[in-house]
Amino acid sequence: MANDTSKPYSNKQSIDNLKTSGFERRMSIAKTSLNIGRRWAGNSVSGMFLNKEARTARNQIFMETQANYLASELGKLKGSVVKIGQMLAIYGEHILPPEITRALQTLNDDTATLSWPTIEQTLHKLLGDKLNELEVDPIPIGTASLAQVHRATVIATGEQVVLKIQYPGVADAINSDLALFKQLLKVSNIVPQTRALDAWFEEIRDLLHHEVDYEAEAATTERFYDRLKGDPRYVVPKINRTYSKKRLLCMSYEPGITVVSEALQLLPHERRNAIGQAAIEIMMQEIFVWGEMQTDPNFGNYLVRVSENEDEVDKLVLLDFGAIRQFDKNLLTIAHGLLKAGYRHDHQAMMIAMTGYDFFDTMSDKVRADIASLFLLATEPFSDPATNPDIPADCLDDNNRYIWANSKLHSRLSSEATKAMQSFEFNLPPKEFMFISRKFIGAYTFLTVLDAYTDSNNLVKPYLYL
Repeated sequence: MANDTSKPYSNKQSIDNLKTSGFERRMSIAKTSLNIGRRWAGNSVSGMFLNKEARTARNQIFMETQANYLASELGKLKGSVVKIGQMLAIYGEHILPPEITRALQTLNDDTATLSWPTIEQTLHKLLGDKLNELEVDPIPIGTASLAQVHRATVIATGEQVVLKIQYPGVADAINSDLALFKQLLKVSNIVPQTRALDAWFEEIRDLLHHEVDYEAEAATTERFYDRLKGDPRYVVPKINRTYSKKRLLCMSYEPGITVVSEALQLLPHERRNAIGQAAIEIMMQEIFVWGEMQTDPNFGNYLVRVSENEDEVDKLVLLDFGAIRQFDKNLLTIAHGLLKAGYRHDHQAMMIAMTGYDFFDTMSDKVRADIASLFLLATEPFSDPATNPDIPADCLDDNNRYIWANSKLHSRLSSEATKAMQSFEFNLPPKEFMFISRKFIGAYTFLTVLDAYTDSNNLVKPYLYL
């Protein structure tokens, strides 16, 4: 829920109420389901007399239209319905048609704000008389599918804080929203109902219930604050427990600019390199030191505080610790082995590291070899240039730092992954691996936009002998 604090928040349409009651949301989604179902039936009938090729082309166009309609209708609802769509867009590429994932990717948090009287009433219910101790700006500085952020001042001390205010009723609507969303996919005939889809809905249920628990988010934020308070490259908001509740989070106001800000793009390249190196290093620590990761790959969860003094480092402001995922030691041991094999660009070591998980252990030797090759490509930015002759020449600078913007790594990975999946009866990867892979894709996007060069030796060597 990052916002560029160097600029005023744009005026958006304001609404007085959310459709958080089960009846309202059921009616809205039922109408969408009915319209999609009616259109689907009409398309099937009208295409009966077409040849196979014409029918296939027609159905693909129709699917695109229906998927975009679905996303448009979902976007009109705040709360977990939008969040479910966003999560499926991120993690559902193996279980959803590409037309659906592309359409769901259009769902964003740039939506209408909840009107100040409604937000103020919510704050009164949560804080009671304590609200009188705060001077709250009625204009939000950020909105999302589950919450809205307002800047405030603690009157007695002058402390600048932000209030992350959960929309009323969204937490209670999660289970019913999930059921409605799944029913929508079923009756619209857009997505086949499979065990994989069931498993992902259960995973999304757990993630959403965790994300709306602001007491848990406060504790996680405090852990990361303690871990990073001695590193001048990072800023983590400090939680103010006095005004925090299960549905309200109060933390220090931390200004900064977004990654796509023009001011950041105008920084000298070496300063952008340092910011990129810091961004990827924090991810390495999450996986290999702390065993818990912020799984939302959206680089909007970062701000950058540009230093006015060239002798001081630019700081990466880390926001939103709601989507935290903890990993077991077995998975982290495997991930550590994969990283070491990737650093050394060692195919045999990569195959050996791929043991201890059913997903890997049930593969044939041929399939394991293919997937090991895929992992070697995925770890290219973390490999030692001295031992990896496969790194494209234009992906390294004169200091052997990896040039993310030149790598086209995502498209190369997509191509190789398609080949690997076609080589066997593909099973859905463990969800934990999908979380980690998606976080790496988010990092790739971040570093590409930043046009940062990173040093693989500095990134990986600290973890080689853990």
